Amino acid sequence: MKAKICGITNLEDALHAARAGADALGFVFYEPSPRYITPEAAAEIIRQLPPFVERVGLFVNVTPEVVNTIAVQTGISLAQIHFEVDEAFLEVLAIPALPVVRARKPEDLSTFINRYRLVDAYVDGYGGEGKRLALEWFAGRDNSRTILAGGLTPDNLASVKGMGFYGVDVSSGVEASKGHKDPDKVERFIRYAQSL
Repeated sequence: MKAKICGITNLEDALHAARAGADALGFVFYEPSPRYITPEAAAEIIRQLPPFVERVGLFVNVTPEVVNTIAVQTGISLAQIHFEVDEAFLEVLAIPALPVVRARKPEDLSTFINRYRLVDAYVDGYGGEGKRLALEWFAGRDNSRTILAGGLTPDNLASVKGMGFYGVDVSSGVEASKGHKDPDKVERFIRYAQSL
């Protein structure tokens, strides 16, 4: 299972996660978030990453033009769209998109069912609050294009074993403090995810 470490704010955390085997790193371009990073700072980190690590920019309530401008400026390789959009929005982006389903109820899991998508628990503040989804919502579904987020930690990751998710995404669950990762938690999360 693929592992994404989100909320990267500094080079040390980025390089450590990459060395530990992270498949993707996430950079939050949403100013109200305590994990916000400027495009300039993200670009500096991304320039120093090793190859074969997906570089994901997280966006909230912006236009496609803003996404495309930041993509060019930073070198992100994937746009995580963490607000409600339609297919037309995704199709005018200059880089591949990963739409986010902020699920309130099981029926929400039918959104973007034909795309790779990230599914997170609905919270008012657009994620990073450690709220978990009910795993029973995913029982009997094809989860092979779903990246699960929300309340995951190295200690509860075993609960998703056998559910067939494409990947898992973590931010607060591997932090020492908001915006700063705990190296041991990062290593354990990646190791467990890739063993599932």
